[in-house]
Amino acid sequence: MKPKASAATTAAILIAVLVTGTAVGGGAAIADDNPPPNAGDAIPGAPVKVDPASPNLRLPEGAKLAPPKVLDIVSVTDQSTVAASQPEQRQEQSNSQVTYALQSEVLFAIDSARLSPAAASRIRAIAGDIKARHVTSPIRVFGFTDNLGSSDHGDVLSKARADAVYTVLATALGALGDASHTFQVRGYGEDYPIADNSTESGRRQNRRVEITFTPPAA
Repeated sequence: MKPKASAATTAAILIAVLVTGTAVGGGAAIADDNPPPNAGDAIPGAPVKVDPASPNLRLPEGAKLAPPKVLDIVSVTDQSTVAASQPEQRQEQSNSQVTYALQSEVLFAIDSARLSPAAASRIRAIAGDIKARHVTSPIRVFGFTDNLGSSDHGDVLSKARADAVYTVLATALGALGDASHTFQVRGYGEDYPIADNSTESGRRQNRRVEITFTPPAA
């Protein structure tokens, strides 16, 4: 693998491969300068051991607890393949947004950005969910790879895969009479892994395309 480029070089590469256009369904695709929703999250590891008898766990005399607040709770659902039209996916739902993370193995052949018919069917089902939720906010379609191969290749491949998912999603929404969405489409390559790239199991999780949107407040 080639050495990873600096932050400035990576930004220049990503800007160079971004494509702005209009999908068949009528949704506008724009470049997105924001990181993905999971940016900055720690990669899962072994739990940190805590000494329950440690004096550092006790509040100093006279200290007060911070005011209570509502946390952004995330619900995660893993769905395994149960039919050709339902490839493996991971769905995360918090108080503010919904993310579908589709593994690349069930969307594309190795080193390819061409969607399989079964994968296209799954994406159309997600379009149905977006319409049913009456989503009006921008829809993010982000592609990611593992750290195998060069960083430049991962950037280009992840963007091409995000474009392929975006095209099917926008077309499906248009067919459902919901073609007014704005899309943010980007390829992040090996950046923002969600698992350990030192194992094949972890790399498989990192090779993914995420569809993220914010449902209207109830």
